[in-house]
Amino acid sequence: MEINILEHGSPAWQQMVDLRMEILRLPLGLTFTAKQLENEKNDILIGAFENDRIIGCCILTPHDSGTIQLRQMAVKQDTQHKGIGRQIIAFAEKTALEKGYQVLMMHARDTALEFYRKCGYETEGGQFIEVTVPHHCMKKKLV
Repeated sequence: MEINILEHGSPAWQQMVDLRMEILRLPLGLTFTAKQLENEKNDILIGAFENDRIIGCCILTPHDSGTIQLRQMAVKQDTQHKGIGRQIIAFAEKTALEKGYQVLMMHARDTALEFYRKCGYETEGGQFIEVTVPHHCMKKKLV
């Protein structure tokens, strides 16, 4: 497996969009708007590939000068529970630190809370609804 930063608009980025649609959006009856996808051009786009096929991804979006937000974390169904998510998180954390961020935060779906806790993230605040499903804010100090 190879994890890389992707270029917005590239064929690899399009595979990432397709994976996020499959795993995160279509099950909820949602899609992406052209504006949402265009706004990703300033984000850090991370993809995990095996034999040129995307198997996992996430996005890092600057939140403020010291905090970056992990979004759109997805791992292909047939490759889940094999440590790929943990490797993507580790890559994202390393990348965030290299870019000067001290905190990585996210809006985690409640179904993924235990995974993120195992990666060292802590829940902050109460439950809220985002994209029609329950979420919690989670954070981890990177330094």
